[in-house]
Amino acid sequence: MGKRAVILLSGGLDSATCLAMAIDQGFEPVVVSYNYDQRHRVELEAAMAIAQHYNVVEHLIFDVGMFRQIGGSALTDNIDVPKSRTLEQMTSQIPVTYVPARNTVFLSYALGVAEVYEASDLFIGVNALDYAGYPDCRPEYIHAFEAMANLAIKPGVEGQHIRVHAPLIDKTKAEIIAIGRELRVPYQLTHSCYAPSSDGVACGTCDACILRRDGFEEVGMADPTRYVSVA
Repeated sequence: MGKRAVILLSGGLDSATCLAMAIDQGFEPVVVSYNYDQRHRVELEAAMAIAQHYNVVEHLIFDVGMFRQIGGSALTDNIDVPKSRTLEQMTSQIPVTYVPARNTVFLSYALGVAEVYEASDLFIGVNALDYAGYPDCRPEYIHAFEAMANLAIKPGVEGQHIRVHAPLIDKTKAEIIAIGRELRVPYQLTHSCYAPSSDGVACGTCDACILRRDGFEEVGMADPTRYVSVA
């Protein structure tokens, strides 16, 4: 393996693909995941399964309980998850599934890990096309965080530049799945649903389920996800 990289792994399709890409590029992965008081733990269990699949040696799971206290998101608060929406509806405004400051907090934790583990690279699987309403999934945000990061840590001050990679930021869901197919990403282990049943079965009608299923259909690949229903 080559240099270390810190990979943010949520357990979803995008972050799993991002991990596979980093490994394919020769990075030694230090994986970070978060228990942020999300309304279900299925995605965290998926992250652990994916890390195990790739024989990740360092998988750090942080408890970040502030998001439930802050509220304001359908993923952490008692707000209904939108269902059966069109792509136009999904991208017309910032959706209630946006978690305020989540990527900033997650990247900040990952930045601390990178400094301690002497990793010069961070990977995050954000995507600006499917989630146009998410302010912390835009290229401008990633570039700004990288600039801040190099002002905030000892290696940056000493001239050792840290890079924040968002290799999927301009990809469609189908393009991401196609990349993952080439890299043999275990999509059967991933979880995308915002509102799974009590036993972890995907709802099939939330934004994430619709985008995921449409992406697999577009690329001509079977979606291994179990759905309660189909939008």
